[in-house]
Amino acid sequence: MNDVATRIYAAIAAIPAGRVASYGAIAARAGLPGRARLVGRLLGEVPDGMELPWYRVLRSSGHIAMPPGSRGFREQSRRLRAEGVEVKNGRVPLSRFGLDGNLDHALWGMPDA
Repeated sequence: MNDVATRIYAAIAAIPAGRVASYGAIAARAGLPGRARLVGRLLGEVPDGMELPWYRVLRSSGHIAMPPGSRGFREQSRRLRAEGVEVKNGRVPLSRFGLDGNLDHALWGMPDA
């Protein structure tokens, strides 16, 4: 595995339970801003035996990237909900559950404006 893949997989592995991140945010955290598509490609190439919280990675809009109703879509929704993440119509409110969400909300629990 090359250094780029290692950095991306490490950024995905670091997403804590109950939080999500966009493909772009993962790329930026891996030191590869603008490489969101690379994150998606590497998620499809995870080495056998590597356990990653793939289901915590979403589109920049907060939407699940898989087709609605597909097996993967249902599995991702189920896993996120099991961690207490709100999923409505295939979308997660990033302001509440995203790694880069509203800092006031994260610190003080203040309602979204």
